[in-house]
Amino acid sequence: MTYSFYRLLLWLLVPFALLRLLIRARRQPAYLANVGERFGFYRQKAVRPVIWIHAVSVGEVRAAQPLIQALSQRHPDKQILVTNMTPTGRETSRDLFGDTILRCYLPYDLGPAVERFLRHFSPVSALVMETELWPTLVARCARRGAAIQLLNARLSDRSAKRYERFSTLSRRMLNQLKIICTQTERDAKRFRELGARHVQVTGNMKFDREAPEEQLKLGSQLRQLFGQQRQIFLAASTRDDEETLLLDAINNAGTTDFLTVIVPRHPQRFDSVADLLRRNNVSYQRRSDNQPIDTQTRVALGDSMGEMFAYYAACDVAFVGGSLLPLGGQNLLEACAVGKPVIVGPHTFNFEEATEQAIEAGAALRVDDAQMLVSTVSDLLADPVRAKQIGDAGRRFMAMHRGATERTLKAIGL
Repeated sequence: MTYSFYRLLLWLLVPFALLRLLIRARRQPAYLANVGERFGFYRQKAVRPVIWIHAVSVGEVRAAQPLIQALSQRHPDKQILVTNMTPTGRETSRDLFGDTILRCYLPYDLGPAVERFLRHFSPVSALVMETELWPTLVARCARRGAAIQLLNARLSDRSAKRYERFSTLSRRMLNQLKIICTQTERDAKRFRELGARHVQVTGNMKFDREAPEEQLKLGSQLRQLFGQQRQIFLAASTRDDEETLLLDAINNAGTTDFLTVIVPRHPQRFDSVADLLRRNNVSYQRRSDNQPIDTQTRVALGDSMGEMFAYYAACDVAFVGGSLLPLGGQNLLEACAVGKPVIVGPHTFNFEEATEQAIEAGAALRVDDAQMLVSTVSDLLADPVRAKQIGDAGRRFMAMHRGATERTLKAIGL
């Protein structure tokens, strides 16, 4: 694909992008708010030089938290601007940072929209989390002398193959980046094989996140609501169809005394998971009702945002979703940080090295399917000594890998 063809394709896709916003707004009305920002029109203005950080959604915002906190402390003369692509990412940044930062949507990768964004905010530093790269944005930033620095970058085999299909466009884009700071040597190798020149391994900043004290206190409150005498199994960040697999496995296992807490990855799925529980005649209560969980309730539906650390703190055993089906998995480090035994499924290619390292450190267990998951949960709940050993290994694992934020700041000169 040539750059000219890419630009033409983007313009042709604009009507479909707007249609996608409308469709998503049926479940999440916030998608129809601030639509002008997606085309480079902004009301808020910066009053100080801007350090711009792009974090596409919830996971990237959370990963950027140690970086944003460090930059705010080191550069009080600058304003931090965080851009997102999803309403949940935007809401997460509000929960974490309040009014201490600026926030808006990144515009679509259309030349005029990107130019309006850059002219409006004139960032002195352009930092992009993980691997959210857009050719026009990268080119315009480089042209303005504020070349993008890609931080906490990861690149799975699948993603690398997609980039390789458009090797000419990918190579050009990667070499317009000022630096690529990767999570692992494996990620760095894949970027280099795609033609990137300025690559440095700095580690995973998610290891530097610590559970806020208020989240731990909330975790204690949640445990009170769930029931102090009841064992708690948390299914965190579950994705499409995983809840069905999980419920079937629990039913097939026969009588289970533990309370299952299901927290879907995406808030727009809260209601659909509730419908699934109703259709299967599963007694459940919503977290949003903020009521004690009845002893006869089988499932607590975690329909809240910004409380993941609290959910982990409140549970006895945690499964990290997106991994029972080939979806790539989710971040398991928050569970490790609060010292809870972690279980993952067979599909963790989006977080492969951190997951493998956690398993090798004895901080996590891998299962093959939902039936094995429920069996493993039951075994751990019946053996609290082993469960504690795995949780303690998680804390040690986190402590061993901290420091990525400081290495990244040193690499980018901030």
